[in-house]
Amino acid sequence: MPRPLRIDFVSDISCPWCIIGLRGLEIALERMGDAVQAEIHFQPFELNPAMAPEGENIVEHIGRKYGATPEQSAANRATIRERAAAVGFTMAMGDDARIYNSFDAHRLLHWAGIEGGQAALKHALFDSYFTRGEDISDHAVLLAAVTRAGLDADAARAILSSDRYAAEVREAERLWQGRGIQSVPAIVIDNRYLISGGQPPESFEQALRQITADA
Repeated sequence: MPRPLRIDFVSDISCPWCIIGLRGLEIALERMGDAVQAEIHFQPFELNPAMAPEGENIVEHIGRKYGATPEQSAANRATIRERAAAVGFTMAMGDDARIYNSFDAHRLLHWAGIEGGQAALKHALFDSYFTRGEDISDHAVLLAAVTRAGLDADAARAILSSDRYAAEVREAERLWQGRGIQSVPAIVIDNRYLISGGQPPESFEQALRQITADA
């Protein structure tokens, strides 16, 4: 019998290591085959909850927040592009990329979890931001991602025009921060095991096999 796994994937749309980690986890789960039956729940985390509506240039943002020089920032993005390509994701972020507020995206992800299309929307949003270079705080961009994910755009539009699911997202953010999550991605398995960072598939597979062996 497959070993059932609950996986809480705590992440932000504007986090490049989160899509790298997600793809690494998905590849590892594929390699596990019938040994596990995983259920992934995407949990909200905002790297920049106070980000202004117009966003901020990525080079300026990384320099201000982490003290990185433009050269260091460019080198880091090159590494991220290579790691993303290794797991089949196209990362197209240049010096003119911008960081945006992701709260409305998290509200839609909460809704998508209820509708059963959370994974599809998560991937569509990562594609919008990192591959297409779109503004993920823009409602038109969010609705286009909803459509690509096969979800109801009219229902999503109604959510965006209200404050629906705002309280639920805030509560979930407090919950995971209260459990000690301070950086993402954080992958929590069966509420017991924590895997941190954008690990490669091999690392996830090793961890998953150890977890199933322990069980």
